[in-house]
Formats: sequence, C-alpha cells, structure tokens
Amino acid sequence: MMIQLKDINKVYEIGSISVNALRDVDLNIGQNEYVAIMGPSGSGKSTLMNIIGCLDTASSGTYLLNDVDVSDMDDDQLAEIRNREIGFVFQTFNLLPRANALHNVELPLIYNGTPSSKRRQQAENALDRVGLTDRMHHKPNELSGGQRQRVAIARALVNNPSIILADEPTGNLDSKTGDEIMEVFEELHDAGNTIILVTHEEYIAEHSDRIIRLRDGYVERDEAKSELAL
Repeated sequence: MMIQLKDINKVYEIGSISVNALRDVDLNIGQNEYVAIMGPSGSGKSTLMNIIGCLDTASSGTYLLNDVDVSDMDDDQLAEIRNREIGFVFQTFNLLPRANALHNVELPLIYNGTPSSKRRQQAENALDRVGLTDRMHHKPNELSGGQRQRVAIARALVNNPSIILADEPTGNLDSKTGDEIMEVFEELHDAGNTIILVTHEEYIAEHSDRIIRLRDGYVERDEAKSELAL
C-alpha cells in the first residue's frame, strides 16, 4: 500500500481555542489509484492533502508513505521526501513569471542537485508528456491559462514522483480548459501515476475512480466509482 494513514488527528491551537481539523482519519491509497478528496469549506480536505504531501504533520497518528514512517520526520527529512516522492499541482500555477516554461519545469531538479545536462532532458520530456514541446521557451504571460497549468503539471512530473497531488487544479480555468486539463490527468493515470485530487466540483471528481468525502474533519464516505454506479 502506497499511503497508509492510521488514527490521524490534526489540532490547530489558535490563541486559547483548539480547532480539530482532522479526527481519527484512517485511509489507505494504493499505487496507480485515482482519488478525489471532496468536502465543504472547513471539512479538512486541504489539511489532509498537506499531511499526505508532507507539507504538514499530524498532531497524532501514523503516516506510512511507501512503507516509510514519515510521522516523526523533521523539516529537512520531509523536504527530501517531497522532492523525491511527490509532485504538486496548485490552483494558482505558482510559476516564475520571468522564467520560460522549460526553466519553470527544471526548478525541482535545480533544488535537488540534478546536473544541468540531465535537467534539460528531463524537463523537455515532462513538457512533451503534457503536449507543450512547442511552447517550452515561452514565459507564463505568453501562455493561456490551460497551457500554464500544463507547465505546472510538467513541473510536478519532472522528478518522476510516485504521487501527484493536485489542489483545485481547474479552479482558475473555464470549463472547457478544465476538461482538457482533466484529460491530461487521465492520461497520466493511464501511464501509471497515482493521482490525488482535491476539488469541490462534482464533475471534476467524477474523473476519478474513488471519491473520499470529508465533513467536520471526519471521513464521511469513501466510495469507489463502481459502488457509486450502483
């Protein structure tokens, strides 16, 4: 099992008030699954994604990622895990405005010390996977919203991560462009990537094979698409 969460709780202390963002979450996600995490605002879905992505740690509970216990790792160890295992795609693209697409995709490789000769080839391969070979020398302001999100997806792919985490990846796109981006995710899933998607849009979640619904920090429902069809 790729992701194993056991009795995960997350409590934020805000002044004298304790806020329970996640409560007793048990969750297993296997290799090459395509999962959507849904829930109303404040349900805990962003907190859950941050813990899965090693951007935050649980207050209690155990998290195994590819059989490695990451629950008690320090910030440096978590950063190494993120760089090696996880590719992130954000709603706001998070691209450097003055850098072209190729350089934006290369960034994770620069951070992990990949030699420049290998960096360019890996970045070009990642851009090719999302259909942007002919736009690699364009800067973000020379690209459409959908093309910018494709650059962001290529950047997430460049390290060959075991997991792609996408947080509202179509939130800043019109519905037609959003559908095109979801087609990219489906192609990546068909190629063997594990995809975990946070969204509040039902039609986006329908692209996945499994929908996990959160409410008030609890897992309210966890249903495979085959069960949803019944």
